[in-house]
Amino acid sequence: MSIRTIAGDCLVHFDGRRERTVRGRVVALLKPDNTVLVHDTDGYQPVAWLTRPESLSVTRDPLWLLASDGEETLRIEAVGDVAIAEHDATDAGTPVGPCRCGGALIRSGTDVTCLGCADRFGLPSGASMTDAACSCGLPRFRIDRGGRFELCLDYECGSLLEAARERFDREWTCPNCSGDLRILRRGGIIVGCEGYPDCETGFVLPDGRVTGSCDCGLPVFELPNGPRCLDVGCSATGNGA
Repeated sequence: MSIRTIAGDCLVHFDGRRERTVRGRVVALLKPDNTVLVHDTDGYQPVAWLTRPESLSVTRDPLWLLASDGEETLRIEAVGDVAIAEHDATDAGTPVGPCRCGGALIRSGTDVTCLGCADRFGLPSGASMTDAACSCGLPRFRIDRGGRFELCLDYECGSLLEAARERFDREWTCPNCSGDLRILRRGGIIVGCEGYPDCETGFVLPDGRVTGSCDCGLPVFELPNGPRCLDVGCSATGNGA
């Protein structure tokens, strides 16, 4: 991905609810999603902008930019010396350690990306990075899914599904048919009855740790908002105890 810049003496027109025309030596940023931000030397707020327009076109000689979104239009016209440049860009995130290529890994939301080789790794919700490294060279993360697991960023070194399956597969009994509950992936990780499709009992494996048993026979998980039965709809006496 790249960010383009237009810097120089420009006439900027905005038609729409923020209608205005300005001229000055400005810098316009064109982001990968086509958002256009026009900045001058005054303050942090752009003098004109259009976020994720439906269409964007740029000609270079002479310079003419046109971005449109519904009834809003942003036009930038060169009236003096103008320079156009393109810059490699990435998401900005929290540094989490080195990549196997030697580049820096950064975390942005649930993604960890290398600024060197551009490798990208997904993190499950609720994951936190650790200071430990896998034998493959990548950092490890910590996650609670019934138990606490430490796993490598690279699923080839072992996935959360495999770890949860090793710990909890067939650990509990289906409350509806007495079959074994299996650890499965259906979208996310679920605890589902081995009798499927005859028995459709299934529960999402929560982002917490098992701390006991409910009166219904299913496990109780400690969650940020307190203890809860695996069955979120359970009304058994002692649920969450």
